[in-house]
Amino acid sequence: MNLSKSTGDRPSEGERLSKRIMQLRDCSRREAEQYIEAGFVRVNSVVVQEPQFRVTTQNVAVDAHASLLNLLSVTLILNKPMGWTDGLEPLPADRPAPAGRPAPVRRPPTGPRNVRSLLTVAQHSQHDHSGVRLMKSHLAKLEASVPLEHEASGLVAFTQDFRVQRKLMEDMPFMEQELIVDVRGEVLPEALIPIERALRDERLRLPDFKISVGSANPERSKLRLAVKGSHLGLAPYLCELAGLQIMAIRRIRLGRVSLGDLEEGTWRYLSEGERF
Repeated sequence: MNLSKSTGDRPSEGERLSKRIMQLRDCSRREAEQYIEAGFVRVNSVVVQEPQFRVTTQNVAVDAHASLLNLLSVTLILNKPMGWTDGLEPLPADRPAPAGRPAPVRRPPTGPRNVRSLLTVAQHSQHDHSGVRLMKSHLAKLEASVPLEHEASGLVAFTQDFRVQRKLMEDMPFMEQELIVDVRGEVLPEALIPIERALRDERLRLPDFKISVGSANPERSKLRLAVKGSHLGLAPYLCELAGLQIMAIRRIRLGRVSLGDLEEGTWRYLSEGERF
């Protein structure tokens, strides 16, 4: 679907497109804006999603099947590239970590690109099978609450739905996330003994987690780390205990929602049947 492509020179005079729609549909201004933002309006056969667009003699048409009944708040899943910030503020540098806990990996205050700049029409995944009709309004007023390290890649959730946001905030201590940690060299199961010993050490007060070797070869091994709650810096801390050199960290699951085959740097809608 074309989204607000050029319809030629935009006139500096004329009336707002939303006003024209109010006349055509005999509706309120807010309803007219919703029809436009939902992509139901065409100007000279081209979709325009800007209520402030001004029209004079152009042909303006509203989709015969246009309906405002199913315009709901949405949740987006984005595959964050490594080295990008996740849109959430890091902890202040002078705030100490809780006793016995690894200090969170803090992002540099300036420099790294923010993944919110990827929440655009152009970065919408071609493999999105949710069936949700893309609207520009879906890319605004998005909240995120489950941070991911600057050095990590993978699943970050953004939502307009206060119910989803509340669940992610209130249930996160009980919600499991899964990380794939790539480390250098071949890792045998016995290499994780120092990590298992640290988990049993009550003085460290580490969160409950499960870690295992998924695959290994002489060049690279993949560890699977599953932990309930958001614990920035846990993966680097555990790997340091075992003397393992991290090559990459990727979050592939948050609750019951998986990253799947979503391409890095792109986003998709949370499907109707998916729940965190």
